[in-house]
Amino acid sequence: MTLNRRTMLFSGSLLALGAALGLGRTANAVEGDFPFTLSDEEWQARLSPAAYQVLRHEDTERPYTSPLNEEKRAGTYHCAGCDQALFESEKKYDSRTGWPSFWDFIPGAIGTREDNSLFMTRIEVHCSNCGGHQGHVFEDGPPPTGLRYCINGLSLRFAPAA
Repeated sequence: MTLNRRTMLFSGSLLALGAALGLGRTANAVEGDFPFTLSDEEWQARLSPAAYQVLRHEDTERPYTSPLNEEKRAGTYHCAGCDQALFESEKKYDSRTGWPSFWDFIPGAIGTREDNSLFMTRIEVHCSNCGGHQGHVFEDGPPPTGLRYCINGLSLRFAPAA
């Protein structure tokens, strides 16, 4: 399925409506064994309330609210939950969707699974180290992959190159 701006706006509207109606998931981002684990209380103490909702309960931050949208320096984007390196700045681009977007990830850094929430099927992206929800991947990105990893800024920590 090819996604265009109209589809993205419609999907974003559905996402916002679903969040407003409380239709998001309540389970942890990804069930399973991960190298980095914490109790729910430890996650809450480690993360801001908004980052906790995104990383551990698959919430989505509002578009155009992340300062990482404007980040242009060389560096690496890490998981805000466990600090695993996920994306390199050379693979970031302006998708004009309101979220930090990348056309590829650091090998082995992320996992995916099918997400059937909000009346649609998408592919969710999570950190392979802690299972924290990062965002979704779509097939409307630039070459060479044709993919767009649409990531919540709250899920990331930027580390500038030395």
